[in-house]
Amino acid sequence: MLFTAENILLIGSVLLFVSIVVGKTGYRFGVPTLLLFLVVGMVFGSDGLGLQFHNAKEAQFIGMVALSIILFSGGMDTKLTEIKPIMAPGIVLSTAGVLLTTVFTGLFIWWLSGTMNTELHQPILTSLLLAASMSSTDSASVFAILRSQKMNLKHNLRPLLELESGSNDPMAYMLTIVLIQVIQSGGMGLPEILGSFVVQFIVGGAAGYLLGKLAILMLNRLNIDNQALYPILLLSFVFFTFSITDLLKGNGYLAVYIAGIMVGNAKIMYRKEIYTFMDGLTWLFQIIMFLCLGLLVNPHEMLEVAAVALLIGVFMILVGRPLSVFLCLLPFKKINFKSRVFISWVGLRGAVPIIFATYPVVEEIPGAGVIFNIVFFITIVSLVIQGTTVSRMARALGLSMPLEKTGNDFGVELPEEIDSDLRDMTVTEETLKNGNTLKDMNLPKGTLVMIVKRENEFLIPNGTLKLHVGDKLLLISEKNKE
Repeated sequence: MLFTAENILLIGSVLLFVSIVVGKTGYRFGVPTLLLFLVVGMVFGSDGLGLQFHNAKEAQFIGMVALSIILFSGGMDTKLTEIKPIMAPGIVLSTAGVLLTTVFTGLFIWWLSGTMNTELHQPILTSLLLAASMSSTDSASVFAILRSQKMNLKHNLRPLLELESGSNDPMAYMLTIVLIQVIQSGGMGLPEILGSFVVQFIVGGAAGYLLGKLAILMLNRLNIDNQALYPILLLSFVFFTFSITDLLKGNGYLAVYIAGIMVGNAKIMYRKEIYTFMDGLTWLFQIIMFLCLGLLVNPHEMLEVAAVALLIGVFMILVGRPLSVFLCLLPFKKINFKSRVFISWVGLRGAVPIIFATYPVVEEIPGAGVIFNIVFFITIVSLVIQGTTVSRMARALGLSMPLEKTGNDFGVELPEEIDSDLRDMTVTEETLKNGNTLKDMNLPKGTLVMIVKRENEFLIPNGTLKLHVGDKLLLISEKNKE
């Protein structure tokens, strides 16, 4: 079946619906939603129900748009107060860790290429390119699984893994692009390679910082009558940041991630509306991206490289990633052995490696088709082996803890400009020991009760309202005061 103007909406709506339903089921059982989205795309693809989608350049463009939004949204969710204590190990893992994983895995692939029993025959540069394209990790699947299991992590592991996975895509992208340039040019000198890295890092970081500041200024200074336009204004900044940084030879993915951090940690107008919009848009583009990648692959071609891809995947999981992690974390004595083992295990591959694997295809690098199929297969292996065992590994290593409650049971939020905190509490017998009215309660100074929830009924409080055990109170208080 071909994509036409007449059936694209019908096909698209069915794919989105099926993906969401399947993803919800997988979420409940601890299966990474990414894996299920990919499978849906493969089922509907050329080897399944017959949808024909073979344009790697279009898939690459969709991936570029999706990654820009995903990385910006991930940056907005990154809290500087949380990542500050683990900033150094996180940055080392996202840069040196990606480089070491590329080198170790690339050398292993090159060694495999020289054996008699594999179909893989790649020179050293192409082997390194294959390794570079799949050297970044994806934390979204990890934390989706942990949330489904109502689990959190000890020892600041959550912000460390979020920082690493959010910031290692730019490094993997740079390695992929530089290796493609080296292969196409017949070889680049070390000064040119290092110069390319320095320019991409400096321009990308500077553009992200400056344009992030500009986005904050625009959100707070432009007086737009329709508040629904503020998220769209921010979206335009995301695309502008990526494209202008790329034109300046910088790393666009690094720029949008840093810009997201700037916006997420600043006071902005209509924060709730912006976060809701960006979260929904992120999910939409994740699903579209995964579906396109699933449609793009031909499973029968992927099976032809299954044996060698499985060997490479097992090497990455058991040797390449752990060796890189342990070497990178040698200077950081406060990170204990169990934490290092867990960090090594949760290096899941996601959609990003598959997108980066389309770059050699578009640039017509020799062996690009084999690279794409191997990366796709290894992504599935990683999601199946590591993705389904994340929670069990955390429990086995004694690193799991209950998920902290966020927000309140009333679903009420205050604008950021109001310097107050909202929380809820449940009335107990101990609470009522001095009396059963609000005036009898020993509430901290500066704290007021806004609403009382009794079963399915909401009551406006006053001094004479009789409280019952089990009532929920929504409290408002001044920040930094109890």
